[in-house]
Amino acid sequence: MNTAIRKMKMHNFGKLALPAALLLLPQTGLAQDADTTPTNADIGFIFTTFMFLVSGFLVFFMAAGFTMLEAGLVRGKNVAMQLTKNVALFSLASIFFYLLGYNLMYPGDGWTIPNILGAFAVTGLEPVGLEGVEADLTYASVGSDFFFQLMFCAATASIVSGALAERIKLWPFLVFVVLLTAVIYPVQASWKWGGGFLDAMGFQDFAGSTVVHSVGGWAALCGAIILGPRLGKYKDGRVTPFPGSNLALATLGTFILWLGWFGFNGGSQLYMDTAGNVADISRIFSNTNTAAAAGAVAALILTQVMYKKPDLTMILNGALAGLVSITAEPLTPTLVEATLIGAVGGIIVVFAVPFLDKLKIDDVVGAIPVHLCAGIWGTIAVAFTNEAASLGVQLYSIFVVGIFVCAASSLVWLALKYTVGIRVSEEDEINGLDMAELGMEAYPEFKNS
Repeated sequence: MNTAIRKMKMHNFGKLALPAALLLLPQTGLAQDADTTPTNADIGFIFTTFMFLVSGFLVFFMAAGFTMLEAGLVRGKNVAMQLTKNVALFSLASIFFYLLGYNLMYPGDGWTIPNILGAFAVTGLEPVGLEGVEADLTYASVGSDFFFQLMFCAATASIVSGALAERIKLWPFLVFVVLLTAVIYPVQASWKWGGGFLDAMGFQDFAGSTVVHSVGGWAALCGAIILGPRLGKYKDGRVTPFPGSNLALATLGTFILWLGWFGFNGGSQLYMDTAGNVADISRIFSNTNTAAAAGAVAALILTQVMYKKPDLTMILNGALAGLVSITAEPLTPTLVEATLIGAVGGIIVVFAVPFLDKLKIDDVVGAIPVHLCAGIWGTIAVAFTNEAASLGVQLYSIFVVGIFVCAASSLVWLALKYTVGIRVSEEDEINGLDMAELGMEAYPEFKNS
């Protein structure tokens, strides 16, 4: 495996500054050869690899967060369907990202079209024990990098799942997931994180406000428009509320996502081989947390002002919007700046949700306001805290990614619509997708929801 195929963000790393005491640890735990004293490079490789694995675990747990959030916000007759979709989409992403997506995203020097289209190859890992190869000790293992990047890809598909809930067929949705995770997401991600043309222009997107979140949001927006709203959602000029099955589950899902975001943003530092990098990771954690808190508080206050009562679903989405907003640049802002960035994300959600309803775009869980609208804001906000960012380049990159994802997603959605169909029948939608698609009765505790 070419170890040059890896994440290529522009981060500098200096001489190793790990405590000298690490060199006194048992050699068998730090080196391949028990008789070989580990070098600083060995230790940096070990710690960065460990960081990717732990961060990947946290981002993996976000799959549970998306699942619980969606299960709590759909009606009881569709809960099992959402659970099924989330398990299936994560599993399909895990397979198709290694079959095609990873090398499309990180082609190294194997671009099919330079800086635009990556390599078509199956992912390969280092041999067992690194036998017979000389590892690139300036970074991390290929396996840890692949594992970490896969979690971002799967998260993108989860965003689409919630927006199109309660009326989309299972199998056409899963076909879209395969194409999204194998081709659409990796191609545009290569333009920044794979060292493509947007990266060369100076586009800044630290952990994916655009590369991950807006991509899921654009795909969801196109799908929601082509699919159409749920039956009875918009009638006689009014919006009919469809209360979720279990707000406790939705709240739990939000906290799980909040937790997972520390791996999402913290791991995107990419290196844990110096004291400076470790300090930066802790700074990223702090900024990520305060942005989420500010988004939640902003939504709490604003819904009280606008509706005379706080709205829990808006508060949950406010926290998530704060997280999405800080994801493009969680390192350079001060705590005050991160708080303001997150608060604006929460405010955006409160206004974006009713705006979509006016347009009769039905987004069941608020994924489009959270991931697309806040993702755009977060990408723009980078120019206010990172001297390396240009507002013009940030806006251009948002536009390019949006056009590509909308065009590709719409093509897939329309092809599915006019071949196999993407929407269940009116009868099936009324009875619920658990029964229509899975042959299951609603869970007893959700029957009346």
